Amino acid sequence: MRVLILVALAALLTGCASVDRSQAEASRMVVSTAANKKLVVDFYRTVFIEKRIIEGFERYVAPGYIQHNPLLQSGREAAVKFLTSRSTRESIADIKRVVAEGDLVVLHVHSRNNLADRGRAVVDIFRVTDGKIVEHWDVIQPVPEKPANTNTMF
Repeated sequence: MRVLILVALAALLTGCASVDRSQAEASRMVVSTAANKKLVVDFYRTVFIEKRIIEGFERYVAPGYIQHNPLLQSGREAAVKFLTSRSTRESIADIKRVVAEGDLVVLHVHSRNNLADRGRAVVDIFRVTDGKIVEHWDVIQPVPEKPANTNTMF
């Protein structure tokens, strides 16, 4: 009988430890998600709003940065070169939404060349590892002059 009680007690304690671990892991994921979200927004503001491209990439992006846009090469240097050639004082990036889960952060952005430009709706997807952006995907769609509906893209 004693052995049975000890086995039941051990099973109960093991189950509690498992619940505690699950709660701790969930808590870490929430903290990690929030930190990743902040990191990506800070990166985007630095690079696209404040136009400090080199600083943004050196501070927030890993050297082995993987680029999934088929028109660009991978690596920080390639991204800096491309963005530096396209960025102007008049260009505008307005973050409309930020969605994050774990190591992925998604930005929905209205990107324009200047105030008169209708611009593009951009969805940027970033993967973060150890406090650095390591991977990027994007989907870009022009804002049409005459949309088929009255809904906005933002």
